[in-house]
Amino acid sequence: MSGYMRPETLDDALALLAQSGGRVAAGCTDLFPATAARALQGPVVDISRVAGLRGIARGDDGVRIGAATTWSDIVKADLPPACDMLKQAAREVGAAQIQNAGTLGGNICNASPAADGVPCLLALEAEVELASATGLRRMPLESFITGPRRTALKQGEVVTAIHLPHPALAGGSRFLKLGARRYLVISIAMVAVRLEVTDSTVSRVAMAVGSCSAVALRLPAVEAALIGRKANHTLPDCVDADAVADALSPLDDIRADAAYRTGAATELLRRAVADIASEGRAG
Repeated sequence: MSGYMRPETLDDALALLAQSGGRVAAGCTDLFPATAARALQGPVVDISRVAGLRGIARGDDGVRIGAATTWSDIVKADLPPACDMLKQAAREVGAAQIQNAGTLGGNICNASPAADGVPCLLALEAEVELASATGLRRMPLESFITGPRRTALKQGEVVTAIHLPHPALAGGSRFLKLGARRYLVISIAMVAVRLEVTDSTVSRVAMAVGSCSAVALRLPAVEAALIGRKANHTLPDCVDADAVADALSPLDDIRADAAYRTGAATELLRRAVADIASEGRAG
């Protein structure tokens, strides 16, 4: 069997994965940098030509994003304001060449604590669709990513889509990140916030933080403190630094220590909340 295979149907891709035990490749923007050798080692199943794995579809039950959908595709897509944060993250995933090649499915499968798409998808209550030779299954994104560079993918499985449920597509959203420079950087902290406002009062909140823990996390206690508050200039003050610190297990590394990360995440959350409230796009 060839070391590099490029099937054109999902059934063929799954059969090749089952037979070869190979790795899945799509945009390769994470796969190649992680390879120490001059070429990819072992069997590789390239799914970039598989029909149905690329594209965005809106239906009554929400939005389906094919796993091979690129960041550039997401930027151009007609999506509700709740997905603005995902578009904002897409614009910061490396240079234009990376955005044209890198895929949303690859981003979650790489499972980096600093994956730009993950906090946004968590705040959109995303579910991951997985296929194997035995059928399909779905699970929440927070269950799919099990640790740094670890996922719940089983041998022979491939991520086929990310589903955003209809109830999570309401309100406005914002993505912010902090790094040593504006672009082409592994972030020190990143946040995604989605707010729903009814009659000038916050009715629903979703917040997620990345680059501060082993995996990106939702912050339910911080979210709860905003419910029932007026969506005005005082709302950012409801983001409590101690509650943020309690929710995270901040990383200590060469880019920043844990205390700095906690402070940065708190400030970014407050700014994101302020931005959404001031834009009036959370209704």
